[in-house]
Amino acid sequence: MTEFQTLDTHDMDPATAYRLLVGAVVPRPIAWISTVGPSGKVNLAPFSSYNYVATTPPMLAVNIALRAGTDGEMKDTARNILETGEFVVNVATLEAMEAIRQSAQNFPPEESEVDALDLPTLPSRHVRAPRIALSPVQMECRLDQTVPLGKGINTLYIGEILAFHFSDHVFDGRRIDVAKMNPISRLAGPFFGGLGEMYERPMLQYTPGGEGSKA
Repeated sequence: MTEFQTLDTHDMDPATAYRLLVGAVVPRPIAWISTVGPSGKVNLAPFSSYNYVATTPPMLAVNIALRAGTDGEMKDTARNILETGEFVVNVATLEAMEAIRQSAQNFPPEESEVDALDLPTLPSRHVRAPRIALSPVQMECRLDQTVPLGKGINTLYIGEILAFHFSDHVFDGRRIDVAKMNPISRLAGPFFGGLGEMYERPMLQYTPGGEGSKA
C-alpha cells in the first residue's frame, strides 16, 4: 500500500506553500503579458498562475503577487493593468522559451523588456499594449475586475478578451492546431514542459462550441 505524508497548511510559511503548490499544480500554462506603462514603455513578463474562466464573454484570469522581498510593492504588469485597464496575453511557445525566461528578470520600470530583448511587436486593435510577434496566438484583454486573495499578497486580475489573433500557421479559420502552436508550460523549480505525447479519446459530452461526441 502506498504511504502518504500529510502536511497541514494552517501554520505553513509562504515559501513552503509556494514550493508545494508549483510542484503539485502542473503543468501550468504561461500568460506572457504585455502592457504599457505611464511613460509609454512596453512591459512584458510571464505568469504561470493563469487560465480561462468564462466563455460568454470569453474571459481569462491571472494571479499576480506583490513583488517578493519588498514592502508590498506591485509588479509592473499589475500596476500597468490597474492604471490602463488593458493588457495582452501572448501564448508561450517552445520557440519563444528563452525570450520568456529572459523577460522574467526584474527589469526597472523605465526599461522595456521588449526593447532590451529586441522582440518585434504588432499593434493591437482595441488596446494600447502591443502584441508579441513571436507568439502565434495573442489575446487582447480589458480588465473586468480584480479579486484580492488570501492575505492580500495575491490578486486575481480577470480580463475580458476583446480580440483573438491567430497566426495562419496554427489556425485554419475554425480550429487551432495545438501541435503546430507547440505551447510550453511551467513545472516546479527551473523546469518547463512541452506537449510531449498527445492522447486522443472520444469526448463524452458536448462543449460550449457544440463540438464533441457522445460515446
